[in-house]
Amino acid sequence: MDSMDPTRAFVRNVRRLVVKVGTAVVTRGDGRLALGRIGALCEQLKELNCQGYEVILVTSGAVGLGRQRLRYRRLANSSFSDLQNPQLELDGKACAAVGQSSLMALYDAMFSQLDVTSSQLLVTDGVFKDAAFRKQLSETVLALLNLRVIPIFNENDAVSTRKAPYEDASGIFWDNDSLAGLLALELKADLLVLLSDVEGLYNGPPSDPNSKLIHTYVREIHHGEITFGDKSRLGRGGMTAKVNAAVSAAYAGIPVIITSGFAQDNIIKVLQGEHIGTVFHKDAHLWTQVKEVSAHEMAVAARDSSRRLQALKSEERKKILLNIADALEENESLIKVENDSDIDAAQKAGLEKSLISRLTLKPGKISGLARSIRVMANMEEPIGQVLKRTELADGLILEKTSCPLGVLLVIFESRPDALVQIASLAIRSGNGLLLKGGKEAKRSNAILHKVITSAIPDTVGDKLIGLVTSREEIPDLLKLDDVIDLVVPRGSNKLVSQIKESTKIPVLGHADGICHVYVDKSADMDMAKNIVRDAKVDYPAACNAMETLLVHKDLSCNGGLNELVTELQREASSFHHEYGLLACTIEIVDDVSAAIDHIHRHGSAHTECIITEDHEVAETFLNQVDSAAVFHNASTRFCDGARFGLGAEVGISTSRIHARGPVGVEGLLTTRWILRGHGQVVDGDKGVVYTHKDLQK
Repeated sequence: MDSMDPTRAFVRNVRRLVVKVGTAVVTRGDGRLALGRIGALCEQLKELNCQGYEVILVTSGAVGLGRQRLRYRRLANSSFSDLQNPQLELDGKACAAVGQSSLMALYDAMFSQLDVTSSQLLVTDGVFKDAAFRKQLSETVLALLNLRVIPIFNENDAVSTRKAPYEDASGIFWDNDSLAGLLALELKADLLVLLSDVEGLYNGPPSDPNSKLIHTYVREIHHGEITFGDKSRLGRGGMTAKVNAAVSAAYAGIPVIITSGFAQDNIIKVLQGEHIGTVFHKDAHLWTQVKEVSAHEMAVAARDSSRRLQALKSEERKKILLNIADALEENESLIKVENDSDIDAAQKAGLEKSLISRLTLKPGKISGLARSIRVMANMEEPIGQVLKRTELADGLILEKTSCPLGVLLVIFESRPDALVQIASLAIRSGNGLLLKGGKEAKRSNAILHKVITSAIPDTVGDKLIGLVTSREEIPDLLKLDDVIDLVVPRGSNKLVSQIKESTKIPVLGHADGICHVYVDKSADMDMAKNIVRDAKVDYPAACNAMETLLVHKDLSCNGGLNELVTELQREASSFHHEYGLLACTIEIVDDVSAAIDHIHRHGSAHTECIITEDHEVAETFLNQVDSAAVFHNASTRFCDGARFGLGAEVGISTSRIHARGPVGVEGLLTTRWILRGHGQVVDGDKGVVYTHKDLQK
């Protein structure tokens, strides 16, 4: 909450909220109830109820549910001849009458399983004209809330006298969206949440990749700019109705957020101040100091800054890195304060020790990072290197040169030191950069980003490195294949797979870090114990830590296995698993071929090691194991950009294109061709004598 976006700061004062869930959320595409989404909704409301929030639910779905049940009933009671005739559309009010009781029974059953009491309140438009009714309604709801009961409202369509078109000058509300807005005002709610089947309000069709999510609606800016498509596929309203209700409520003093009812825990995230959905607030026009920067604007700014960076002389780029190293050391105490806050929050949240270990900037870490940056700064200039020089013909010289990729998007785990390494690599390689770190490290990332960008001169601009603060911005960024040139996801297998499925931008990285150490029968056991211990214990949370120990079968008979087990302390039970803890699998194999087969079946093509004194066995392992890094008699922990002399790493790639293994500066470069001539033309190749002479030698 301390670093909450100012456009969401009002949620700190929310105690009573109205949640409206639309037909498109509570039903599936075929009209049946979406039981999973309704169950997830009830679980969120139960959690909020337990936290002391006063929750009022407005739900749609009765008509759709009733129609489904009556269609089935009509089918069950129809004769064959009846089915040959056109079926009349079911009466909507009859559908509502049947559906209301069924919908409420479902909510009652689900809330009962969660030990929460709910109540039903059916209302119609006309009754709100009665002042006595409105007074009694408020008193009843207040009594229910005091008893921790969740009131569930729905318009009583079964007896409503209004007919389409619903919205006219005489109406008080016209659908469940406007009913929710009215109730928020009547019941003096602190917040109205309208759940939709999309993330919020877009400036175009949500399905259009060029459409952008509007995080904060400002009537003076957005009114008239937005066009609306079709209404909800099943309900009466759609986004038009939601926006109308949101504007009316917001400018009467009730903040409103439209967000997705499909995403997990979105109501809770709203109340935690996360930057999701579209907020409507009467003071939104005053929030000029919080100018929103779209994903596209951020990426374009990074690209423009990268081009200015590339235009600098080598010594000027080097000076930027040296200034960053100095700035990190000068601000070490401030960085530690923010990192300690992240660690404290992680411990209170009960997060795993391996995650907290990655999150922690241990003593000496900042000075170590500064040293690495200075090493990188003093490396040979990577940009503009002539990799190949060829004479195509007399006086026609072709050069293949190194150049930056352009703009990188790096999504990384909760390791704040990774932010420093990645930013330094981007600057050294002349690339623009967009960073999205784990939320657990948000304070650490924010201060590190501030320190680093403050050291970038105005001639380049601090927008060279953009910090993405919300994961909801990631889908927009992944659409920008015209601006972003490479995505590097560092995280779980699930994250990497999702990224690859969601973008046309090339993706570089690795999913799992399942590293093996094979101890051959000819291994020096003292060496083996040292390597195995280091590979597992030096930093268990690292992706290059050993997860599986493979042992030649002969060592199980001569005591060698027992010596290794003593070093490891405890065993684990799964082969294809990245533990990130002091646990690993031990597997007995027949020989080096069996070890290689095991690695290919269960490994992740990251880093593998063989410990043996048999040169022939070692060469077999080194040549046949298909992983990014393969070692002989050395710990897997050496698979690291800094240890490889790359200065740092943006990540470790297990792919087989562009870059593999630790990806340093070289992996963030591509090539281009420069041709120098003296007026030559092709002209059908007449008179051109191609020499193709290599000028490098």
